Parts: sequence; structure tokens; C-alpha cells
Amino acid sequence: MASHYWIAFSLFFLITSSQAKEFLVGGAAGAWKVPSSPSESLNKWAEINRFQVGDSLVFKFADKKDSVLKVSREDYLACRISAPLEEHKDDEKNALVKLDKSGAFYFVSGNQKACEQGEKLIVVVMSTRHRLAPAPSPVEFDGPAVAPTSSGHKVGMFGGGLVACLVVLFGLML
Repeated sequence: MASHYWIAFSLFFLITSSQAKEFLVGGAAGAWKVPSSPSESLNKWAEINRFQVGDSLVFKFADKKDSVLKVSREDYLACRISAPLEEHKDDEKNALVKLDKSGAFYFVSGNQKACEQGEKLIVVVMSTRHRLAPAPSPVEFDGPAVAPTSSGHKVGMFGGGLVACLVVLFGLML
């Protein structure tokens, strides 16, 4: 019975953790623009979403002369657009940016004035989930022999099934 539970859990974990998603930046077409107020900041949108490695951001430009730049943290803070890590121009209408690692990603408008007015975004990508390693094979105990008790049972050793269950439970708690 426990093995059926373990197989079902493993399959569910593999299926749900491997599905990459595409996020429309701001939640709507044309949301990549100067916000009308601080409460409409794209960072507020990013804070309510969970981004995983492998997900993508879709930028739909509100202005046909806009662009999005992936920049360093320092360039984000200063709205410096001269040396972007990546550039997605307005001739694309949409920009698709893959989130290929965990950590913070910084995006600014290719228009410095728009960036200074708040057209910028920080996305934090969660680290990848680590797969559970298979349980190690049992190791033989090479210590001194334990004298049998009066009932004839071995002291300190349990049946293989109980040890396997404990290993699985310990693995689930990690």
C-alpha cells in the first residue's frame, strides 16, 4: 500500500513540477507601459505570481515604439539602458523572455524617460525543485556482535520493511 502511495506521489510531483508557464506581463495586453500610479506598478503584479525556472514572460507592448531590456540590478536602479544583457525591440510587437535560472531578473523600458517614470519590472524566479535521490542500499553492520536476549530476538535490528518505510518518510520530510 505504501508503495502505491509513493508511486502516485512521485508521478504527481513530476507532472506538476515540469510544466512551464507563460506569463503575460502585467496580466493584460499592453500592460508594459508607464504605470498611471505607483499602485499599478508592474512589480506589484510580479509579487503575486510564482515564477519557476523554465517559465517565460510575454511582454506585449502598449506603444509600438517601445522595447524591453533585460539589465543588471545596478542598471535597473539607475535606469541605465546603454548596456543591456538582452534587448527586445518594438518591431516584434511581443517579446518572449525565458526564465532560465533562479534568482532575480531585471527589466526596464528601452526608453529611459519611461523607465524613470516606472516602466520597469523585477521578477524573482524560485529555485528548481530537487528530485529525491533514491534511497541508499542497506549497509551491513560490521560492529561487534550483539548477544541475543532471553527471548531469542536480535537487539537493535528491525525488519527490512520497517527500515524502508522510515527511509521513505525521512525522504518526504526533506
